[in-house]
Amino acid sequence: MPQTHHWKEILRPSLLCLLLFAIFRCTAPGQSTAQQSKAEEVIFPSGKLQLHGFLWKPEGEGPFPVLVWNHGSEKLPGSQPALAAFYTAHHYLFFVPHRRGQGRSPGEYIQDLVAQSLPNERARRMVELQEAEVEDIVAALNYLKSQPFVDSGRIAISGCSYSGIQTLLTGERTLGVKALLPFAPAAMSWEHNPPLQDRLKRAVDQAKAPIFLLQAENDYNLAPSHELSKEASRKHVDFRSKIYPAVGSSHQDGHWKFCTEATDLWGSDVLAFLEAHMKAGQ
Repeated sequence: MPQTHHWKEILRPSLLCLLLFAIFRCTAPGQSTAQQSKAEEVIFPSGKLQLHGFLWKPEGEGPFPVLVWNHGSEKLPGSQPALAAFYTAHHYLFFVPHRRGQGRSPGEYIQDLVAQSLPNERARRMVELQEAEVEDIVAALNYLKSQPFVDSGRIAISGCSYSGIQTLLTGERTLGVKALLPFAPAAMSWEHNPPLQDRLKRAVDQAKAPIFLLQAENDYNLAPSHELSKEASRKHVDFRSKIYPAVGSSHQDGHWKFCTEATDLWGSDVLAFLEAHMKAGQ
């Protein structure tokens, strides 16, 4: 007599196989247990301050090329896990240093200091404070270069908005940085801050590494892309810019969401730029 099976007995292994297939199929290419783990919080000195930052390491032993992500003006910048997942999946160490007065780092918050200034002095004061905070990024780079898992000859700096400004200002220094990736620098403050416009043009003139400036079409102001491109062309600086399609439905989406979530738009361009300028031994 032929052996019969209850329908549940037949379906059970099939469902199990489908479930296992779905789990592995939905895992993003290049992800690993190491890439999904929590960031490592570190402390590094900047002058008299002990600043905090978050390290995300890719899978492997290193030494790794590094993408330093400057946070913006937000008071609590966190560790940027979504961006970290993108960069570590492509074998970059991702570092988010918290500048003075923001996140877990001590000091006075830059936005409070600007607001305390007289209205007619706020534009100049913002530039002055941005200049001072460059020292925190330099300190973060010095910390990185002292770590055995870091390829100190392959470091790039990026950031959005306030930190796009920081990226350009830091790029003036002779620090061995290989690439600068400012997203939407000064897009929210360009129109009302002529001192900042002049300062960023000077930063482009004096850049010590190639620049790739990125904005979305629905950012607050596209003048940074247009005006800094003109300045770079006039001074024959290694500079490129690109304006991408609109992201979301608001200026804020085209600003912050573009910077931190739209890797499907800009990811391949950024990786190609990094690959071109951060080759080992270059």
